[in-house]
Amino acid sequence: MGGDRRPHIVVMGVTGCGKSTIARQVAGMTGGEFLDADDLHSPSNVAKMAAGTPLTDADRAPWLEAVHDWMGTRSAGVVACSALRRRYRDVLRNVTAPVAFVHLDGAPTTIRSRMAARRGHFMRPVLLDSQLALLEPLEPDEFGVVLDVGAGPDQIARAVVDFVRDRAVAR
Repeated sequence: MGGDRRPHIVVMGVTGCGKSTIARQVAGMTGGEFLDADDLHSPSNVAKMAAGTPLTDADRAPWLEAVHDWMGTRSAGVVACSALRRRYRDVLRNVTAPVAFVHLDGAPTTIRSRMAARRGHFMRPVLLDSQLALLEPLEPDEFGVVLDVGAGPDQIARAVVDFVRDRAVAR
């Protein structure tokens, strides 16, 4: 992934699908700077989610702008961000470097069991259904790939790096 065509990589999907784990691993493999977009949520957004209340588009707008701004100050980075809707992805892709979206997808039962096992995260399992309802799959004109969360993290991270390398050369 050399040259000036190195894209930002946004690892996206619903809560509990493994975005942070995979994005952190991809950043380590590529030397890219890592951002967990959850770190940019406002205290009021975190409080809403911790209480089991889904965020609205109005709640998400300043957060998406903060993620966009972070990406805009870097030539490339690896971001763990839900990016559930096309319009959210449109905000994120409006930077000078290309943006590759990696949608981590899987059975809701698998994701729900992962959420039940994790500790110390503000996102409650009750919010999974609202995120699944909001999720808009990547469209054919979006630079991205869908990967199944059933594979191991090493296999998923390698698939991300290979996809971005192969597609960056072809673009």
